[in-house]
Amino acid sequence: MLVVMQAHATDEQVRAVCQKIEGLGYRAHPMPGAQRTAIGITGNRGEVEQSSLSEMPGVGDVIAVSKPYKLVSSEVKEDKTIIRFPNSTASIGGSELAIIAGPCGVETREQVFATAERVFRAGARFFRGGAYKPRTSPYSFQGLGEEGLKIMAEVRDAFGLLIVTEAVDHESLEKVSEYADMVQIGARNMQNFSLLKLAGRQRKPVLLKRGMSATLDEFLMAAEYVMSEGNYNVALCERGVRTFADHTRNTLDLSVVPAVQRLSHLPILVDPSHGTGKRNKVTPLSRAAVAVGCDGLIVEVHCNPEQALSDGMQSLYPDQFDELMNQVRQIAPIVGRTAPETQTVPHPATVAAR
Repeated sequence: MLVVMQAHATDEQVRAVCQKIEGLGYRAHPMPGAQRTAIGITGNRGEVEQSSLSEMPGVGDVIAVSKPYKLVSSEVKEDKTIIRFPNSTASIGGSELAIIAGPCGVETREQVFATAERVFRAGARFFRGGAYKPRTSPYSFQGLGEEGLKIMAEVRDAFGLLIVTEAVDHESLEKVSEYADMVQIGARNMQNFSLLKLAGRQRKPVLLKRGMSATLDEFLMAAEYVMSEGNYNVALCERGVRTFADHTRNTLDLSVVPAVQRLSHLPILVDPSHGTGKRNKVTPLSRAAVAVGCDGLIVEVHCNPEQALSDGMQSLYPDQFDELMNQVRQIAPIVGRTAPETQTVPHPATVAAR
């Protein structure tokens, strides 16, 4: 169920409707838009008595939501969600493409800072790096844990890059929420519903990756789990699905981008690194992702991929990332977007003072 407020409805009227919904034993999810506020209702097992809400001051309409995912649906919110971050001009879902770049795993402070400097220069506004690594083999590099998070926090202080990193369980979610600007929920955890609920309660923006075999509805329902707990800052990420193809690590499903945008107000990014698993495919698929209308890219970059402790084969060299950004800047205006420009690294004295 959805309550659509009138364009001139006051904040007090919106609060009154939310209190009424809560009083009926449901949960209210106010979502302000450019013209009016919509209030999603969850927790109801059957039809909500509309008359008790439709007659309240400021209410324009009370309508049923046909989709199984309520808060994710564009029926609830016509305006596209833009995720903003405190003390930063960077955003996800706006006119500027969100560019997230960095190594698969945080290995050493030197490795992270060398990579951060290069992706910052190239125009990235967000820095990615895994402090906790869910690996297929228990003997593979599992990440540095909190030590890795501290290194990434230093990167933010030095370059102003926003930090995006993965939480793999309840314990790591607490630590990631403490250090990061955005919490990533990886493909393996897309249907870890208890983790999704906890991420919804901790209020940090969430980057939710599509599961390796997830349908579109399953993908959107996973986002619904996060939003149903009150965290509406969710971005989706296509990172490839499992198919019979053996020429690539995964099959990057770019058709899901317009499909998501037709059904949902949430921004969707594309990960061409995990989506292909091969360095020579990352830039071509990045071009295609921008052309198809994605809201941003998440790209793995490493200063020495041959020595990487994880996913070196799909990590770009810094010079290759520079060229990727040059090409993205040419494509973005064709689809009505902008791409971040190159940036000057802060003077060492300035970095030291931060």
